[in-house]
Amino acid sequence: MSILKRFKDIMSANINALLDKAENPEKMIDQYLRNLNADLGKVKAETASVMAEEKRSKRILDECIAEVEKMERYAIKALEAGNEADARKFLEKKTELAAKQAEYQKAYDLAASNASQMRKMHDKLVSDIQELESRRSMLKAKWAVAKTQERINKIGSSVTNASSTASAFGRMEDKINRALDEANAMAELNATPKDDIEELASKYDTQVSVDDELAALKAKLNK
Repeated sequence: MSILKRFKDIMSANINALLDKAENPEKMIDQYLRNLNADLGKVKAETASVMAEEKRSKRILDECIAEVEKMERYAIKALEAGNEADARKFLEKKTELAAKQAEYQKAYDLAASNASQMRKMHDKLVSDIQELESRRSMLKAKWAVAKTQERINKIGSSVTNASSTASAFGRMEDKINRALDEANAMAELNATPKDDIEELASKYDTQVSVDDELAALKAKLNK
């Protein structure tokens, strides 16, 4: 039956496995519930149809069994009445009906098996829906917490990267300062040494110039 093939995945469906594979479990829960509720209506209708077929097959089988038993009773009565020919006819009819009974039995067994499978599908579908309905709020809350933790982890990673960057800037600053100190030291080493004699001579040259001016002023005052 096509319905059995179409809904066979319902019997093997594992909610936790489906959620584990989902990129967004929160959306998956809502979608899975919508799918299950849509399937439930189809399964109910098909289950009712299959169960009706089971009952019809059982009724036909019971009627055939009753006819077989009736032919046997008539054969017995015919023999008791001494009518062997009539008894033979009843037994021939019984044999014919017994062959049909075997076919009806096979049809009923198949119908009963189908009905059993459909009832299991229906019951599991109802159970899955009830389970998801009861767990939906809890699962969504867990998902929200997980997403919040994921954002916190990303922020923590950014802070760690910032600290690493700041440390790298510090190392670069130290390197620049060392380079600057080395440059200043090299500049001092490359500077031309001062001549102390010339500096000393300039001191006395200045003193002599003052004495000359002082002598000139005295001479001017004496006049």
